[in-house]
Amino acid sequence: MTDTTPRQVDTEDPVYAANLRRATLASSVGSALEYFDFALYGLSSALVFNTLFFSNLDPAMGVVAAFASFGVGFVARPLGGLFFGTLGDRIGRKWVLLVTIALMGGSTTLIGVLPTYESIGIWAPILLTTLRLLQGFGAGAEQAGATVLMAEYSPVRRRGFFSSLPFIGIQLGTLLAALVFTLLSSLPDDVFLAWAWRVPFLCSFVLILVAMFIRARLRETPTFVELEKHEQVEDHPIRRVFTTGFPGVVVGIGLRMAENGGSYMFQALALSFATGTAAATVDKSLATWGVTIGSLIGMAVIPLTGHLSDRYGRVPVYRAGAVFMLLYAFPAWWMLQSGNPALVITSIAIGIGIAVNTMLGPQCAMLPEMFGNRHRYLGVAMARELSAVIAGGLAGVLGAWLIAITDGNWMVPAIYMTVLATITTAATFLVPETRGRDLLLVEDAVRISTTEGAVR
Repeated sequence: MTDTTPRQVDTEDPVYAANLRRATLASSVGSALEYFDFALYGLSSALVFNTLFFSNLDPAMGVVAAFASFGVGFVARPLGGLFFGTLGDRIGRKWVLLVTIALMGGSTTLIGVLPTYESIGIWAPILLTTLRLLQGFGAGAEQAGATVLMAEYSPVRRRGFFSSLPFIGIQLGTLLAALVFTLLSSLPDDVFLAWAWRVPFLCSFVLILVAMFIRARLRETPTFVELEKHEQVEDHPIRRVFTTGFPGVVVGIGLRMAENGGSYMFQALALSFATGTAAATVDKSLATWGVTIGSLIGMAVIPLTGHLSDRYGRVPVYRAGAVFMLLYAFPAWWMLQSGNPALVITSIAIGIGIAVNTMLGPQCAMLPEMFGNRHRYLGVAMARELSAVIAGGLAGVLGAWLIAITDGNWMVPAIYMTVLATITTAATFLVPETRGRDLLLVEDAVRISTTEGAVR
C-alpha cells in the first residue's frame, strides 16, 4: 500500500480497498468481543453475580455489590488506555490491538470457570473482581484503537460512514450476549445458576482466536506510516495529551456522558430495575428482549447517523441524539416501572437503539478528528475511558444505590439520565465541526476555531 493519507488515496485501488475491508473486519470483531464481554458482565451483574458471588449479602445489597464489581472494570480502563494508548502513539496501532484483545478476551473466558461463593467463600468475589480489572485494563485501549484505526483508514469524504461500520460490532456483541442470556435465562433457575450462565463466557475464546488471526494480517494505518516516514512520532504522548491535548480530552468526556452512561443504564440498570425493583416487575427473560431489539435497531442507526454526519456535520447529528435522550429519560423510566412487558421492552429498545446510537454513529469519526496525529490514540483513549469511569462505571452502582435508598422510585434514575444528557448537549457547543478534517494535522481541533482551520 502506498504511504498516503486517506484523503489522497485512490479509493479504487484494489490494494487500498482490500486493506480497508481488512481494517473494518478487524475493528468490527474487536468491538463485538468487547461489548459481548461487557454486556455479558452487565447482564450477569443484574441476574447472576448477586446470587452466586455475593450470596452473603441481603438481595438489595447483593445487586449493589455486583454492580460495584462491574464498575471496578471502568476504574482500570483509563489505566489501560494510558498504558496502551501511549504505546499506540509510539509503536503503532496494529500490535497494540493484538495485545488488548488477547488480554480482554482471556479475562472474560476465565470468568466462565470461576468457583462461586458457596465453594470458596470470599475468594470468589475477589477473583471475579480481579478478572474484571484485567478485562477493563485491556478494554481501555481496544475501542479507542479500533476508532482511530478506522478513521485513519477511511476515505475522507465518507469517513463518518466507514468509521461507524465497526461499531455495528458493538451492537452485534450486545445482541449476541442478550440473545444468549434470553435463551439461557428461560431455563429453570437451578440449571441456569448451576452451569448455563458460564457458557457464553467460555465461548469468548472463539472470538479471540478469530480477531487475533485477522489483526495479525493487518497493515499499519497510513497516517502513522507518514509520522514514521518523517520521523515525527511523538516521544512523550502523555505529556502532550495532558498539556496541549487536555481541552480535547475534557470536551470528549462531556460528549460521552449521555452515550456511555445511557448505554449501561439501559443495558444493565434498567434490567435490574424492571425485573426486581419496580413496583410491578417483569420476567427477566422478557426484559432482555429490549436489549436484543435495541441492538438490532442500532445496527441500522449507527451507519445511518455516520452517513448523515458526512452530509450535515458531526455536531448537529450528535446534538440531536443528546437532546433526544434528554427528552426521553422520564418517559423511558416511567415505562420501566409500569410492569407492562411491552412497555419495558419498548423503553429499553428505543433507549439503546435510537437515543444512544444516534450519538455513537458520528462519534466514531468525531473523536479521532478532534486530536492531532502525534497523540491521537492516547487522546481518544483518555476521552473515552475517563468518561467510561465517570458515566458508565457509575451508572450501575450509583443508580442501583439510589434506587435502593429511595425504595425503587423510578424518577431518581430518570433525573440521573437527564443530567447526563444535559452535560452532553452542552458539550456539543464546545467542539468545532470536525467533518473532513486532515488527520495529518498535529494540532487539536478544539484549539482551532471552525473558520480558521478546523476543516482543511
